[in-house]
Amino acid sequence: MIRLKRLADEPVLTPDPSRPWERAAVFNPAVVHENGTFHLLYRACDRPFHLDTPVPQHRFTSVIGHATSRDGIHFERDPLPVFTGQGPQEAWGVEDPRITRLGAEYIMLYTAFGGRSWDDVRIAMARSRDLVHWEDRRIVLDEPNKNAALFPERVGGRYALLHRRHPDIWIAWSEDLRTWTDHQVVMRPREGAWDCRKIGAAGPPIRTADGWLLFYHGVDERRTYRLGVALLDPDDPSRVLARQAEPVLEPERDWELQGLVPGVVFSCGAADVGDSYYVYYGAADTVIGVAVLPKADVRF
Repeated sequence: MIRLKRLADEPVLTPDPSRPWERAAVFNPAVVHENGTFHLLYRACDRPFHLDTPVPQHRFTSVIGHATSRDGIHFERDPLPVFTGQGPQEAWGVEDPRITRLGAEYIMLYTAFGGRSWDDVRIAMARSRDLVHWEDRRIVLDEPNKNAALFPERVGGRYALLHRRHPDIWIAWSEDLRTWTDHQVVMRPREGAWDCRKIGAAGPPIRTADGWLLFYHGVDERRTYRLGVALLDPDDPSRVLARQAEPVLEPERDWELQGLVPGVVFSCGAADVGDSYYVYYGAADTVIGVAVLPKADVRF
């Protein structure tokens, strides 16, 4: 059975009370590993939020911060956010970045939150060459949607994108990264299982010799968030070759069970580092942890 092992018993990043923009929470990071350095692009919040209210009653704002590390555990963060909301659709901020490198560019897909209701979310995209300065911002799908992740290479000559039309994981295709067509369901929740309520991609799929390795999050009837894993066909990633019945990571530590949203582990990306995958995740929507999976353990 595939299981993630925590690399650290404590969070690798926690809120900083001295910085108003990240004093309430840091969570749901994307990760890039290049030239021996880990880059975290993480969601940060200035105020607590309450998901049980029918619409956001108390304004909070999400931005994206940047932190770096050589060992994957001890991080130094930039003093200011590297990405903030712009315009009405991002009035309450930018959330849950997932980053893919295509050639010399990084493509970030993120959730644009307008705050007019909890469903006022759109998938948006931005480009960068250094992970700090971002441009060419735009809405990708003009519909309530989130959890988007871009494949790191063309498949069959086209770009491929995973997204979440509630409650399933979908795939869409594009010639130019602007117009997305041929939407179809890839995976659905499983009745009676730990991922029975809804599922979503936990970051860009990873190319392996056997197919596309996909970490994903699943939610049960008690709203506990866990991480799972599946393998997609290398030539037709709309086809699931294997899907583990058990989760690979679930909330167990105090800091995963208690926080702004208790009982959550939620990832937006994994780094391919030597003989292992490093999976960074938000815990209880408050702090960030890291877990590791040796490549030799990936057996379905």
